[in-house]
Amino acid sequence: MRRVLRFCGLALLGAALTGCSGSSDQPTKVAAAAPALAVSTAPRQAAEDFTPSGPIVVENQLDVVAQREGVISKLNADVGTPVRRGQLLAQIDDRQVTADRDAAAAKVKSLEADVKGWDYETKVLQTDLDRSEKMMQAQLITQQQLEHDRYKVQADKYETERAQQNLINAQETLKSLNLELEKTRITAPFDGVVARRYVRDGQKVAVGDRIFWVTAVAPLRVRFTLPERFAGHVKAGDQLSVASASEPAEQHEAKIISVSPVVDPASGTIEAVAEITGNSGTLRPGMTANIHLKNQQ
Repeated sequence: MRRVLRFCGLALLGAALTGCSGSSDQPTKVAAAAPALAVSTAPRQAAEDFTPSGPIVVENQLDVVAQREGVISKLNADVGTPVRRGQLLAQIDDRQVTADRDAAAAKVKSLEADVKGWDYETKVLQTDLDRSEKMMQAQLITQQQLEHDRYKVQADKYETERAQQNLINAQETLKSLNLELEKTRITAPFDGVVARRYVRDGQKVAVGDRIFWVTAVAPLRVRFTLPERFAGHVKAGDQLSVASASEPAEQHEAKIISVSPVVDPASGTIEAVAEITGNSGTLRPGMTANIHLKNQQ
């Protein structure tokens, strides 16, 4: 029995030695490493469609307000009236201001005459003084008489200066009244159209009351916001297309004229303004427009 076990042990030991010698004869195989993925350094050009929207606006659009209190005596414009810069839209009763202005103008003329009168009076007294000085040299008059003539000339110079200052004061008062008279004329601040009328003929208005809402009709612009990822990729001069929400099939060419250089931290957006370059068609200020552009990152 012991022989059998010894034989089996020798057999197993021989098999093990045979396996080790066989493996050493084979060349060592090392698994080849997988090739590294190439990292592209070229900027990614991922474009995606993005359609922001915004209101159609114009640069000039404001309420024309009353600059003085009064009663509307005449209305020369209504809703839809095309107007030119400086055109008279309405008139506030100006009779009192006109009367005050005319009185101030008359006072100015009166003081102008006073200044001229004192100026000529001073010249006459100066001539008398020159004569008195010559007579004093000839010892025909006393020193007191000469001093008297000198004082009269100096007094007239002061009177002339006082009259000139009164004239300046009256002229400034006249300017002020002329400005008040201009305030009774409600005029168009720019070329455009009357969009609203807030008053009626004969209505009393106070300072700051709205009279008309006047808006320009061109050039049309659209103001919109873009996500912050567009910062640096959208710039002035870029072309885009604009369509109103009511007429999406009617496309209009536009060009970006300004882009905000900063991102609004509250909304994470940048503001841009584009101007319609082609025919505006049915677009009107106040409409909402959809803007089509490409976002390239």
